Amino acid sequence: MYRFGVIGKEVLCFRFAGQCLYDKRSMIKPLRGYAVKKEEIAIQEQMNSAGGSAFEKYQRLIVGRKGLGAFVLYELAACVSGWPGAAGLWLRGVLYRRVLGSCGRGVVFGRYTTLRHPHKIQIADGVVIDDGCLLDAKGEDNQGIRIGNGVFVGRNSILSCKNGDITVGDKVNIGFNCEIVSASEVLVGAGSLLAAYSYLVGADHIFSDPEKPIHEQERCSRGIRLEENVWVGAGVVVADGQRLGRNSIIGAGAVVTSDVPEYAIAAGVPARVLRDRRETGDKPDAG
Repeated sequence: MYRFGVIGKEVLCFRFAGQCLYDKRSMIKPLRGYAVKKEEIAIQEQMNSAGGSAFEKYQRLIVGRKGLGAFVLYELAACVSGWPGAAGLWLRGVLYRRVLGSCGRGVVFGRYTTLRHPHKIQIADGVVIDDGCLLDAKGEDNQGIRIGNGVFVGRNSILSCKNGDITVGDKVNIGFNCEIVSASEVLVGAGSLLAAYSYLVGADHIFSDPEKPIHEQERCSRGIRLEENVWVGAGVVVADGQRLGRNSIIGAGAVVTSDVPEYAIAAGVPARVLRDRRETGDKPDAG
């Protein structure tokens, strides 16, 4: 399912179902050169719209597919989300994979794991989704969420697509209470670590009209890319449009508003590069 282009020991390209999702050569370019994608999906607007019944809105916003069969399968999976113990783990393993786009071997779903538009969620082997997580692949024309082999998603973390895509590479560790939001594309490279309360904000608001409420103005997104083996410390916020180079470290509590080079150690508000990891020095407190 997952394929890698490798030269020596270095991963150059990450592929899913034949499509290149991670290409190191493309990462060299800053995201600011990419086209801005406007995000039009607003759950409040769709819930309050006059068209369609409550059932139709539920299917469109939560289930993601029309038809009685899709609805029944989704409801069966939702019914076992809170079951405790080994029976709950087994039932979720059986029923969740029936509604997911794909689900590998040895995947564990904790209690109260919530899925939205699950047919656009693809999960590889050996993944652990801890209690209370939300995987939301909602969107009109997006591809959704892809999670690689051996990934851990900590308790109460959220992966939320707002008509965007989220790709999590192999052996990524996402701590508890983290959030990844994408209105275009957010990619977390293989081997990366996101400590607790990290926030990758792959979306933004346009605020050009000072008299108009922010939530009524257009939204946009340039995306976020973390290359392989990035360590994001506790409480870090990565703003839309940033790229974090491979093997970089972001200190706890930092706010990243510009690209971080590979091997760099960055910290502060806004984050500033302190030194190169290949230089000697004390270890930072990344969290």
